[in-house]
Amino acid sequence: MEFGRIIISETAFNSENLQDVIHSNISVINLMREEGLNDDLIHEDAIMSYYLDYYASQYTEGNFAQFVYNSGWDKELNELIEEGLALIGAEKHLELFQQQSKKVKLMSSVKLNKFLKGKLEGVNPIRDLLNNDTFFEIEENLITLNATFLKTHPDFEVLSIDDMFATLEEFVGHEIKRD
Repeated sequence: MEFGRIIISETAFNSENLQDVIHSNISVINLMREEGLNDDLIHEDAIMSYYLDYYASQYTEGNFAQFVYNSGWDKELNELIEEGLALIGAEKHLELFQQQSKKVKLMSSVKLNKFLKGKLEGVNPIRDLLNNDTFFEIEENLITLNATFLKTHPDFEVLSIDDMFATLEEFVGHEIKRD
């Protein structure tokens, strides 16, 4: 049985910073994973938001090459990100992602594997080929779109930290240790 809710803490919901909403969702997912739940049991849109944030932060920190490198260029993940960008209405980001993905798909598997197994730093012509600064010029704000998507989701729920734990404990069937 899937956990059919996307839970965010009251603190995050009331925060001025929309990234807090996304981080609250990420915290809940990480907690559920720590409790042994696999992603099939977690709300698929919560998971999608999680990976959209992963994509955005990888790109922001080290451009597209870093995302490819750190994600290992995972087909399922890429499909999820593509779906997610479409779902939150990030059309220009989706276009860029598809354009960048084409670059990787045109690479030989030998070249891609060499890139994934090598070092990202230093002289790296494949990295330089994959990087694209257009990401930073796109008007669409992925944080705003992602957080708004969560906040307007029909399965979205705002709970106090205590209620969040109680809800998750009820779902996993045991007490969860709090740090």
